[in-house]
Amino acid sequence: MAAKTAFSEEELSQLLSHYSLGKYIDSIPFTSGTVQTNIRLQTTQGQFVFRYYENRTVDSVLFETNLLLYLKDHHYPCPAPLRNIHGTLVGIHKQKPYVMFEFIEGQHIQEPTERQHKQLIQKVAELHNLTANYTPVHQEYRWNYSIELCRALAQQASKRINTATSLEKLSWLDNELLRLELPESLPKGICHADFNFSNVLFQNDEFRTLLDFDDANYTFLLFDLVGLIESRAWRYDKDTTLNFNEAKKVLSEYMRYRPLSSVERKHLFDVYKLSILFDCVWYFNRGDAADFFEKRKIDFLNRSGRKAFYQELFPC
Repeated sequence: MAAKTAFSEEELSQLLSHYSLGKYIDSIPFTSGTVQTNIRLQTTQGQFVFRYYENRTVDSVLFETNLLLYLKDHHYPCPAPLRNIHGTLVGIHKQKPYVMFEFIEGQHIQEPTERQHKQLIQKVAELHNLTANYTPVHQEYRWNYSIELCRALAQQASKRINTATSLEKLSWLDNELLRLELPESLPKGICHADFNFSNVLFQNDEFRTLLDFDDANYTFLLFDLVGLIESRAWRYDKDTTLNFNEAKKVLSEYMRYRPLSSVERKHLFDVYKLSILFDCVWYFNRGDAADFFEKRKIDFLNRSGRKAFYQELFPC
């Protein structure tokens, strides 16, 4: 959420004139994050957050704002986008979209406690329960994680890098995608897709809000669950193995609020592999084709196999 674009006081005052949020007093750019520009505004009516989208289309931003309105209407802890005096949520400044958000007090936790981890898992499950039957607006303008998208992005990355290694990686990735089993019956909904604790605010040790839906998309609900398991249970060392005991703890906590269907339990293995293959796309230029981080993770899962993976995580 760092400021990529600088705004003068005059520019921010002019942007505020399109809202009934009071007159500009002061502003402080957020310093964390890497993608969009976020600035905290102080006005005569209070504090607000100005978010300037550096690399999103208006339709992609509308996906986000409509989702957040839906979540706020259902009392989910997330920042509300604010309408301007014309009743619209998304404005345009120098050909890029922007949104004004409510400001929510809270602290980012660098080393979350076990209790705070559990609170996050609960809120993820609640997000999935709320959006399991949600029909997203402008869904087609987001990268909705799927086999097809992963293959298309990998092809683009390989073409852009254009080396023998990139071609070998593309061939390997395509073969792994062909091995996945993701039936149509797998439940879908909104996944946040970025549960770094810099995107979570706590206050007095209580979960306050989930921020930054910039990567949110409509996909298998298991995708977020994989992310939660990944952060707690995967060993990032040369041997690259999954700690099944830690993974079961995450699953147990999640299923207190959203039990997994039988088809989800059976194909968690496949969604996990899809998640790793997307990581391979994000870091396509990293490592040698014969031995790179994501390949070692996939190799571990392939050695385990779908059946053994299932039996380790769901022994009963």
